[in-house]
Formats: sequence, structure tokens, C-alpha cells
Amino acid sequence: MVVGVSGEQGGPLTEDHVALDEIELYGELMIAASAAVEDRLSPARIDEVLRVGRDHERRGRGRP
Repeated sequence: MVVGVSGEQGGPLTEDHVALDEIELYGELMIAASAAVEDRLSPARIDEVLRVGRDHERRGRGRP
């Protein structure tokens, strides 16, 4: 998926990687929420879906 953003001068379209990442994460949260048995996702489940802490864990194991 490519999200195009036009420059101020009407220049060529470029990819917006931040927007793509946010859209992907939002989609993953929506899928998790629709599959959840409970009314709301717990903070721990949200962290799991968003992969919070994985970068920190990898750095601790000597991985970039």
C-alpha cells in the first residue's frame, strides 16, 4: 500500500512511512478488538498487539 503526499508546491507523490505504520497498527488493534471476548482490550493485550517492548528486549539481547 502506498500513501501519497503531495508537496507544498504540488510536487511528485512520496511515500509516508509513518502514516503507513500508523494505519497498520490501527488495523491490528481493530482486528484484535473485534476478536476479543471481553468488552475492552486490556492494556497488556494492547501492548502485545502493538509489539510494545520488543525493540527494548532485542537490544538487551545484543541485537540491533
